[in-house]
Amino acid sequence: MQEATLSPAVENYLKAIYLLQTKSGKPVATSQLAERLGVAAGSVSGMIEHLAREGLVEHVRYRGVRLTDEGRQFALDIVRRHRLLETFLVDELGMGWGEVHGEAEALEHAVSDRLLDAIVAKLGDPVRDPHGDPIPTAELQIDDAETVSLDQLPIGAKGRLVRVLDADRALLAHLDALGVSLGDEVEVLAAEPFGGSLTVSFAGHKRSLGQSAAAALGVEVLA
Repeated sequence: MQEATLSPAVENYLKAIYLLQTKSGKPVATSQLAERLGVAAGSVSGMIEHLAREGLVEHVRYRGVRLTDEGRQFALDIVRRHRLLETFLVDELGMGWGEVHGEAEALEHAVSDRLLDAIVAKLGDPVRDPHGDPIPTAELQIDDAETVSLDQLPIGAKGRLVRVLDADRALLAHLDALGVSLGDEVEVLAAEPFGGSLTVSFAGHKRSLGQSAAAALGVEVLA
């Protein structure tokens, strides 16, 4: 990618800002970053000042920060590395989709371009990772098509599960226990009032799912 070398801490911040900004479509607040990265708000403020001086983020008054074009390119590079590593660990080493996030987090900062190219060749240049997230191309283009979260799918409407929007290990284990997989045709059969659980058909099997879990599942609506 670019000639500059960033520290793992900076890469983690840029990736976190990208993911949060992509999810909400809005600038990212310091409190959001602190929660996602598990650090103190004061540490976030100091890093944001550093990133702004380097031209990687810009402040949006009273709203937070967003990536500059240069910052977004660095973020996409580390996102590409992370998602390719997750795919390699699942497809080639047989690890479960709930096991690979932490491993990829550690490896993404160290993997060389040469090794990454070999991984891409071995995998056949995949476009999505095991959680359904799009993998940026070598040119750092990304097809981040919008999906509807399952909790927003109207009762009786049908869709296909294509993405787990927040690859939390506990959530993935819960989906495994329910027998839910990417590619399943889904239909919301019923919804408890006041934000209660949903009754959902996954590939013809009726399951109960909490609202927070349903909100993390990306669905492609079927005609």
